[in-house]
Amino acid sequence: MRIDLHCHSTASDGTDTPAELMRGAAAAGLDVVALTDHDTTRGVAEAVAALPAGLTLVPGAELSCRIDGISMHLLAYLFDPEEPALLAERELVRDDRVPRAKGMVAKLNALGVPVTWEQVERIAAGGSVGRPHVASALVELGVVETVSDAFTEEWLADGGRAYAPKHETDPFEAIRLVKAAGGVCVFAHPAAAKRGRTVPESAIAEMAAAGLDGIEVDHMDHDDAAKDRLRGLAKELGLLVTGSSDYHGSRKTVALGDYTTDPEVYGEITRRATGAFPVPGAGGA
Repeated sequence: MRIDLHCHSTASDGTDTPAELMRGAAAAGLDVVALTDHDTTRGVAEAVAALPAGLTLVPGAELSCRIDGISMHLLAYLFDPEEPALLAERELVRDDRVPRAKGMVAKLNALGVPVTWEQVERIAAGGSVGRPHVASALVELGVVETVSDAFTEEWLADGGRAYAPKHETDPFEAIRLVKAAGGVCVFAHPAAAKRGRTVPESAIAEMAAAGLDGIEVDHMDHDDAAKDRLRGLAKELGLLVTGSSDYHGSRKTVALGDYTTDPEVYGEITRRATGAFPVPGAGGA
């Protein structure tokens, strides 16, 4: 089995629609794919409708969190999407994305960059607007060469010249909410240092004690040393180890299935979840 547990669609900051993402996952030879758009499950219904036979969808979301001033992301799988408390928190985070993006546009304008909110809004195309959309605007204007180049202190990285904060959930509260909704929690790309400061291992240990299920180890932003260190930490803390592409379509160079999760780990995730179930494809459009 080939299993990719971290992918984004146009429901947040990917460039493939949920239907296109499902067809692309099947074409890439995947058996299981997770849709983990930022703070939303809005793309799941379209993904289910288009799910090809032979491909299983894991509904999920990537939750925006912050601990001790450090931004982090929590992958939540197979939770009840209508559970009121978690739904309210996701909506609070999502609703704060627009004023945050407008704040970044204003800071870029003050730096002499002629980006407009209308440009960012067009790029977002109705998805949950985020920094990648602002970064794409900078690429369009020729300010930076790639989206990744915009995530530096010069521009949009945490604490960067054009960075603006948004509401982000305390990870311990996020873990509690996801668990209460029957879901499973995995810390996304915990050693992605090029994105900014990373969460210390002591805090990961505290999260593990609070119910964190796993950490994403095999990821394009982790070098071999980071992967080895994280595998050791996971073993020490009794955490599951996942791998995934963090696919965003044309916004990143990584392809679907470039990094995958062991089938036994996937099986354990499904065993722990009680809020929702993987959806087997029946041959969608």
